[in-house]
Amino acid sequence: MVFKLDDNEIVFPNPALADSDGLLAIGGDLRPERLILAYNNGIFPWFSEDDPICWYAPLERCVIFPEHVFISKSMSKLLQRNAFSVTYDQSFKEVIENCAKIGRRDQDGTWITGHMQEAYIELHKCGYAHSVEVWQDSHLVGGLYGVQVNDVFCGESMFSKVSNASKYALISLCQRKKYSIIDCQLPNDHLMSLGAEMISSEEYLGYLKATTSGM
Repeated sequence: MVFKLDDNEIVFPNPALADSDGLLAIGGDLRPERLILAYNNGIFPWFSEDDPICWYAPLERCVIFPEHVFISKSMSKLLQRNAFSVTYDQSFKEVIENCAKIGRRDQDGTWITGHMQEAYIELHKCGYAHSVEVWQDSHLVGGLYGVQVNDVFCGESMFSKVSNASKYALISLCQRKKYSIIDCQLPNDHLMSLGAEMISSEEYLGYLKATTSGM
């Protein structure tokens, strides 16, 4: 059953009531208070430009345990020679704008709409959304952004302008040892090649209750 959210009341149904594809509810808005409540309950928005806001709570989550992230020999060499420089929360707006420009296979346009970008930039100003920036010769060449919930980093999207830049961002985030897990939401071949695995929604919700850590 898919629930219709009240635009004025900030509340979500139990995530366990989501459909088999993870769709839980539609409607509402992207104000910071609603987004924060959503992420704290394992729910995230995902919709296209002309669709209503759709809220998902998958029955299984694709996650990376930082200590299990796979680092290939070629990536290890890049890390050892500091091929890129990495910063955190220095260019959030630029990171999300670049993520929105990256083409996705089997998808027309982007799900990171202008409305979505504005919402996460506001969430960043509130201290909940964070970015990782990868630089080469002072140029932003890769990065990722997401939302922090206690010891979980809920990854939203990443981009690369040069080979391996987004991998560099993700591995660097894992090596900071600030998070118990990196939530990747839904699986794909790229994430699985980096060591991602599937866990139940119940196990995932347990991690969301962990002790707060800093970015």
